[in-house]
Order: sequence, then C-alpha cells, then structure tokens
Amino acid sequence: MTKKRILIIDDDTRNIFALSATLRAKSFECLSCMSAEEALQLLKSNAIVDAVLIDMMMPEMDGYEAIPLIKNIPHRAKTPVIAVTAQAMLGDREKCLQAGADDYVSKPVDVDKLLDVLSVL
Repeated sequence: MTKKRILIIDDDTRNIFALSATLRAKSFECLSCMSAEEALQLLKSNAIVDAVLIDMMMPEMDGYEAIPLIKNIPHRAKTPVIAVTAQAMLGDREKCLQAGADDYVSKPVDVDKLLDVLSVL
C-alpha cells in the first residue's frame, strides 16, 4: 500500500512541524508550503498530493481565497481540501465549506478527528 501524501499549507512552522510529525507517525507522507501562493504553484505541477490541509488564516492569501483557486486547477478538482483553523465559532465550519473545503478541523487539532477525516482517502 502506498503512503498517502498530504500537503500542509500553513504560515506557522510550528503548526507544520506538529501536523507533519503526527501524520508521519500514522504513515502519511507530508509536503508543506508556507503560503497559499507557493501551494498553488506546487498544486499546478504533477506532484502527487492526495489531500490538502490548509490554514484558513494566513497573510497575503487566506484559505477562503485559496480553496476556490485550488479547486479550479483541473487535475485538483477532486483532491480533498480540509480547512484547519483556530476559528471554531458557530458558522465558521459552514464558512469553510462554502469556500469549497471538503471538511473542517479546528485548532488545536484533535488527532483522532483529523485521522477520521483523512480515513476517507
């Protein structure tokens, strides 16, 4: 069985480190980008990415702007995009899903919930 490859998009290296360590321990491969612009360039390439975890609050381009752009890349239209955000207020999940996210996980990340979300891969 090939390892699933997850792209983590977050402007905070600590979040990337923590998510990568957790996912690698569960036999996922991880790629990371510090900005949505960098991620879009990677996603336009033929790099293998099975799912995207994107921080919704980033400078320059946030997740709300980036998700529709990711979904508009023809060969990425069906790639699951999971919003990861510290915003856990009522309506935030809906806002993420309206932006095109396939699912939503709040920070601090509940590892079991994240693994449930990724189990659909």
